[in-house]
Amino acid sequence: MLHMRLSARADYALRAVIELAAAADGGHVTADQLAKTQGIPGKFLEAILTQLRRAGLVRSQRGPDGGFWLARPAGEISLADIIRAIDGPLVGVRGERPENLGYVGAAEPLQTVWIALRANERAVLEEVTLEHIVSGQLPNRVRTLADNPRAWA
Repeated sequence: MLHMRLSARADYALRAVIELAAAADGGHVTADQLAKTQGIPGKFLEAILTQLRRAGLVRSQRGPDGGFWLARPAGEISLADIIRAIDGPLVGVRGERPENLGYVGAAEPLQTVWIALRANERAVLEEVTLEHIVSGQLPNRVRTLADNPRAWA
């Protein structure tokens, strides 16, 4: 079965950025605080924060009042933005983008299935923002999908 593979880096990045989104009044959070709160190895986190900064998702400041904060409001940063910043394009089959796979004969429709699957995953990840996560108010479509008992099996 094909499913989205979320790298450890992307998982850590999501958790770190959600902590930043939850910080009171957009206050700065240190890398140490993020590492401790989410159990992320320090060196790993530094590399992730650098990638997120280069992607324009977080800002940082050095010094005694230093730390990290979101570069945009939490409602303007989707989960897809974060995953792409860390792992590149969403969802592939054996590391390939589905539009680059050549299926022939009876298997030809598989390509359309993989493209539809990717589109569905993208739709969810692009719709859900950090604000949705921090507030606990997920979009209705996401709740409906998750409310299906088969989704948990």
